[in-house]
Amino acid sequence: MLNKYARAFFASIFSPLARLLMRLKVSPDAVTIVGTLGVAAGALVWYPLGQLFWGTIVITVFVFSDLVDGLMARALGRSGRWGAFLDSTLDRVGDGAVFAGLIVWFFTGGNNHLIAEMALACLILGTVVSYAKARAEGLGMTANVGIAERSERLVFVLVATGLVGLGVPDLLLLIVLVLLAAASLVTVFQRVLTVRKQAREIDAAARADVHRAAST
Repeated sequence: MLNKYARAFFASIFSPLARLLMRLKVSPDAVTIVGTLGVAAGALVWYPLGQLFWGTIVITVFVFSDLVDGLMARALGRSGRWGAFLDSTLDRVGDGAVFAGLIVWFFTGGNNHLIAEMALACLILGTVVSYAKARAEGLGMTANVGIAERSERLVFVLVATGLVGLGVPDLLLLIVLVLLAAASLVTVFQRVLTVRKQAREIDAAARADVHRAAST
């Protein structure tokens, strides 16, 4: 939902930056890589130090590189398989870094092991969600289902983390992580069932073809 309604709004905001970077001969791939490094730095440097608010600010600034590189790629006519692969792969790196930073802090100085454990659950389940879709597509099927998209999960965890950094009780972040873990688990089951249905239909069609060929 956030992708559908917010992307056009933010695209209008960041289009001038995309045009400036193109005039400076910066490639979309470079923006993707720098953005991921910025997200990872914000999460793995600031979060473990307990700087949840400032870490979130750094991450948020660099998260928008995901939109900027897309604008640049389309304007330059470079949208393609390589860009999609690089973008998706580095998205996993950035997402993993965010949850890893929370895990480190709340297992150490943050001293809230329940939040750390839920962040770990989100990290694992988020990886499975992404893998399920990628594996389905690799087998010629689709798994574009789920109750929470990546952008929504990231927005919720960043907002909650930033607010906790400003003094809001840790309970807010715990609730958000529990809900995200539950949403990710449901999404895994949705994708498994979707692929199961497609696989059965494909296998049934293949058996029918074999039967027809044998009977002729």
